[in-house]
Amino acid sequence: MSVTDRCDFRCVYCMAEEMTFLPKSSVLTLEELAHIGSTFVELGVRKIRLTGGEPLVRRGVMGLVTQLGRLEGLEELTMTTNGSQLVKLAQPLRAAGLSRLNISLDSLNAQRFRELTRTGDLDQVLRGIDAAKAAGFSSIKLNAVVLKGRNEDEVLDLVRYVLARELDLSFIEEMPLGAITEHDRASAFVSSESIRQIITSEYPLQPMLAQTALGGPSRYWQTPGHKSKIGFISPHSENFCATCNRVRLTVEGRLLLCLGNEHSVDLREIVRKYPNDRVALKAAIVASMDVKPERHHFDLDEEPQIVRFMNMTGG
Repeated sequence: MSVTDRCDFRCVYCMAEEMTFLPKSSVLTLEELAHIGSTFVELGVRKIRLTGGEPLVRRGVMGLVTQLGRLEGLEELTMTTNGSQLVKLAQPLRAAGLSRLNISLDSLNAQRFRELTRTGDLDQVLRGIDAAKAAGFSSIKLNAVVLKGRNEDEVLDLVRYVLARELDLSFIEEMPLGAITEHDRASAFVSSESIRQIITSEYPLQPMLAQTALGGPSRYWQTPGHKSKIGFISPHSENFCATCNRVRLTVEGRLLLCLGNEHSVDLREIVRKYPNDRVALKAAIVASMDVKPERHHFDLDEEPQIVRFMNMTGG
């Protein structure tokens, strides 16, 4: 569930350097987001992840976290964040009912981190990770998009970082959403298998059993003697569509049935035409499942078929 398309970073694989953001009238209000979220829970959804853009730059988002965190039947309320606001907000988020965090971290080199994010301060993010660890979240996972010529030489550094702190880590193959100019996606592509080969040069990896019970697109491995899970999200090389049970709500109210397709249903139209009518909203959500596609068809050698950027999608 995306709460904003805005972000204080401009990561090279996610956004253009100069962005035009949605007008306020196109964005779901916090009340509308809470209404849609609670309706999904009534329909049986047990996990909601708040995303952006960067969710913590949305004014009033703590109130939304509190509302969702109190929903009976919701087993997990999680968030994906760039970590920039966690120094001051990690403890309040945990107190409001957020149980787990995903934090984007593509580099441990301050200069390179600034180049990849265009505006980010690595020290601020690392202090945010420490604050999240101190706040007592049940799980903290770092996400790293690996790009050839950018940060593939830091794979082992990132693994060492999470093993030392008992954090989890997912390496992500870049997804071709939106037209970018910073790099050529095909030449920058690094497969999950290549990353595993780098890791096993220093740490043995054992695939975890019962992957489906862990949920999500990551396929997890562990290295003996350590608690950390090392995951791989492989939309190109190791397609995971067959087990996907996720849908995404964009901040403008589009219920996307697949990250890599445009199949969607306009829930903003429903909630504004029928305010507080859960019957109409539930009917639209249930009917939308019939248009969930079998799979995506990403092709690194072609112009992106999906023109929306990741910040518009909900990361």
